Amino acid sequence: MSDRHLLDNPVWASLTGPHAGFAERHGNALRYPDDVSPFFALPGEPGPADWDDLAALAGPGAVVPVTGGALAPPDGWEVVARGAGVQLTGDDVIPAPDEEAVRLGPADVPEMLDLVARTQPGPFRPRTVEMGTYLGIRRGGALVAMAGERLHPPGWTEISAVCTDPAHRRRGLASRLVLAVAAGIRARGETPFLHAAASNTSAIRVYEGLGFRLRRRTTFATVRVPADVPVA
Repeated sequence: MSDRHLLDNPVWASLTGPHAGFAERHGNALRYPDDVSPFFALPGEPGPADWDDLAALAGPGAVVPVTGGALAPPDGWEVVARGAGVQLTGDDVIPAPDEEAVRLGPADVPEMLDLVARTQPGPFRPRTVEMGTYLGIRRGGALVAMAGERLHPPGWTEISAVCTDPAHRRRGLASRLVLAVAAGIRARGETPFLHAAASNTSAIRVYEGLGFRLRRRTTFATVRVPADVPVA
């Protein structure tokens, strides 16, 4: 399998690769700890036994984010939500370190969670900061913009949690942080990639302006484990 195919199932590639230290596993089902990330993973073409493993790992009635081959659950599973997305790769991005960007860590998590709550860039948990490097920009001491690293398939790193306080938008802060995070990724000899909702055309235009290119269209979905599934 080429590196490109790793991005067809990036959660699986992360949890069986550089993020294996985070992995919680039951058979062929994997997940991040709940306070790190909500993502679960199955093999690229899961069979009935794999779905049984996922049910045992998640628990009866749990709502689970899934991607790729896991978008066609067996009978008895409920598809709770489904949305179109895009995956962009940064082969053509010219990274640029930013002198104003500061490294964020555990002490910054309360501010990071507050910024995420106000801007809704996507899932972010108390330990998400442990998934990779997170950078922020402050104004008057307050965190007003951030971006960081999330999924980590071998040779690739996803840029995520890109957000800016509404009072500080349209000043290029998010773009600067994306390029600064990309600089750290490239310094490791890896390639940045990212995901966005297909409906978020303004963000996609910004990313394309930075050199990201569409790799594939994808679907984001959440499914509910049957309530009567046996508990392992």
